Amino acid sequence: MIGILRRTPLFQNREEAGRQLARKLLHLKDKEPVVLGLPRGGIPVALEVARALEAPLDLLLVRKIGVPGHSELAAGAVVDGRDPQTVLNSDIVRVCNVPDSYIEQECRRQIAEIERRRRLYLGARPPPEIAGRTVIVVDDGIATGATVRAGLRSLRQQQAGRRVLAVPLATPEAVSLLEKEADEVVVLAAPHEFGAISLYYRDFHQLEDQEVIALLAQSPRRLS
Repeated sequence: MIGILRRTPLFQNREEAGRQLARKLLHLKDKEPVVLGLPRGGIPVALEVARALEAPLDLLLVRKIGVPGHSELAAGAVVDGRDPQTVLNSDIVRVCNVPDSYIEQECRRQIAEIERRRRLYLGARPPPEIAGRTVIVVDDGIATGATVRAGLRSLRQQQAGRRVLAVPLATPEAVSLLEKEADEVVVLAAPHEFGAISLYYRDFHQLEDQEVIALLAQSPRRLS
């Protein structure tokens, strides 16, 4: 008989995780950072960080570009911003012989989806200008790190002044991977026998779009 992996929750909910995380980020308050949350689960965590640092809150929207016929395999990703960035996994593109025309078509399609989601969550509010600024990327947990890695690489392309990744928990493998992409990584827990992210929260409900919209409306101040 195979036993079921059980974990004692570390956090009551995402809000509590965000408050704990914020205490580890207070050294960045004077840097006037921008906080970017990954929807949907990262937004409650990011809001608590933004409140503690008195920082503006915005979204980091990432859309995967799947390999033709194998959509789960990422040839790259498109990341939201004033000028959306494409981040390619060059080894996968080469090995799978992904045509340039396919990547261009998928980029257009995913940019359109990013714009749709941004309008849904933030209306006409434009993406933030992050060049030269300290940017804190927040999610509720990281298993593989592929999505966050694309986001961090995009922020480098957009010339962010300092890229900080902050999450309540992540796998040790993801932490090792993402330490190469960010200037600073803040993680509260990195269990070796990880399991699912939901195991570490007493309340890990699926957020609805309207809940995300309401949380974003509570951002401490608007981006300049």
